[in-house]
Amino acid sequence: MKNIVILISGGGSNMAAIVQAAQQQDWAGTLNARVAAVVSNKAEAKGLEFARQQGIATAVLDHKAFASREAFDAQLMAVIDQYQPALVVLAGFMRILTPAFVGHYAGRLVNIHPSLLPAFTGLHTHQRAIDAGCKFAGTTVHQVTAELDVGPILEQAVVPVLPDDTAQTLAARVLVQEHVIYPLAVANWLKSQA
Repeated sequence: MKNIVILISGGGSNMAAIVQAAQQQDWAGTLNARVAAVVSNKAEAKGLEFARQQGIATAVLDHKAFASREAFDAQLMAVIDQYQPALVVLAGFMRILTPAFVGHYAGRLVNIHPSLLPAFTGLHTHQRAIDAGCKFAGTTVHQVTAELDVGPILEQAVVPVLPDDTAQTLAARVLVQEHVIYPLAVANWLKSQA
C-alpha cells in the first residue's frame, strides 16, 4: 500500500478533498494507496479534526518550538518518514521548506498554488491578478523544488476574472477548482508510479 502524508496549517479543505476523493474512488483498491497521516505545524488547525474523524493518523509539530527552520524540517522529516510515504502533499502548509527537506522528498513532494504558474508566485496572488488586469486566473498543482513555486506543473485549472471581482470572490472561485484538480493530480501521480 502506497502511503500519502498530507501537511496542513489551517482548515485543510484541499486535504479533505483529497481524502474524500480517495474514499469515493477507492484509491486503496484501484491505486493501492491511502492517506496515512495528516501533519500540521499548528495545533489549532481545523483540518486535523476532519482527519481524525476519518480515522487518519494526525500529528502536530509546532515550528515555533524550534530554534531554526532546519531543526524544524529535520524533525518534520522524522515524523513523516514514520509513514514511509510514496507521496508528500502540501495542502495549505504555510511554511517555506529548506533545501534539505525538498531534496529528501525530491520527485514525491507536491503543492497547490492559487495562480496559473509561472505567473504570480508567492503570496497575494488573487489581488495581484486583479491589479494586473488579468482576464483569467486559476490554480496550479506542481512538484516542489528548492525554488519557490517553479517546479514542474502537474495540473492547472482556469477561472475568469470578473469585472467586479475582489481578491476574496476570486479566491472562492479558484478554491472550487483546487478541490477538483488536486485529487486528480494526486491520483495521476500515483498511477504514473505503478
